[in-house]
Amino acid sequence: MNTHFETINQGSSGLALQQNRVLRNTYMLLALSMVPTVIGALVGIQLQFSFLAGSPFIAFMLFLGVAWGFMYGIEKNKNSALGVGLLLGFTFFMGLMLSRILQVALGFSNGSSMIAMAAAGTGAVFFTMASIASVSKRDFSNMGKFLFVGMIVILLAALANIFFQIPALALAISAAAVMIFSAYILYDISRIMQGGETNYVSATLAVYLDIYNVFVSLLHLIMAFTGDRD
Repeated sequence: MNTHFETINQGSSGLALQQNRVLRNTYMLLALSMVPTVIGALVGIQLQFSFLAGSPFIAFMLFLGVAWGFMYGIEKNKNSALGVGLLLGFTFFMGLMLSRILQVALGFSNGSSMIAMAAAGTGAVFFTMASIASVSKRDFSNMGKFLFVGMIVILLAALANIFFQIPALALAISAAAVMIFSAYILYDISRIMQGGETNYVSATLAVYLDIYNVFVSLLHLIMAFTGDRD
C-alpha cells in the first residue's frame, strides 16, 4: 500500500516539475521574444514602415496570411530549434507591424508617455492575470470556447470597420480586445499550470499574442482619450 502511495506521489511531483519547467521556459522565451519585437518596431519607425497603407483590406488579409503562415511553421517545428527561430522571426515581423501605431502615437506631443502608459498597463494586466492563475490553482479551461468566440467576433468587427471607419466601433473593438486578451492570458497561463500545455514554444506563442493584442488595444484607447496634438 505504501509503495502504491509513493508511486502516486512521485508521479504527482514529476508532473509538477514538468509544469514548472514549461512555465519557466515560457517566461524566459517570452522575455527573449520582446527583443526582436522592439528591434522590429524601432526599424519600422526609422523607415516609416507602412504595410500597404493605401489598401487597408488587402494589408489586413496579407498580414493575417503572413502571421498564420508563421504560426503554422512554429507549431509544426515546436519541438526543434527551428521552432524557436521561427518564433523570434515572427516577433520581429510583429514589431514591424507594431511600428505603424507607434508612429501615429509619436505624432502626438505626449506620444512617448502614452506608449509608456500602455506598456505599464499591459505589464500590470499580465502580472495580475499570471498571479491569479498561479495562486488560485483553479482550472480555467472552461473559458476556452467563450474566449475563442469573442476573438472571432473582434476579428470580424475589425474587418468590417476597415470599410465603415466608425470611430466609436473602433474604440468598442479595442475595449473588447483588452478584456478578451487579458482573459486569454489567464487562460493560457492556467493551461500551463494545469498541464494542458506541455510545449513551451507553443505556450510562448499564445501568451505573446495575448500581450501584443492587449498592448495595441490599450494604446489605441489611450490615444483616443488622452492624445494631445499641441
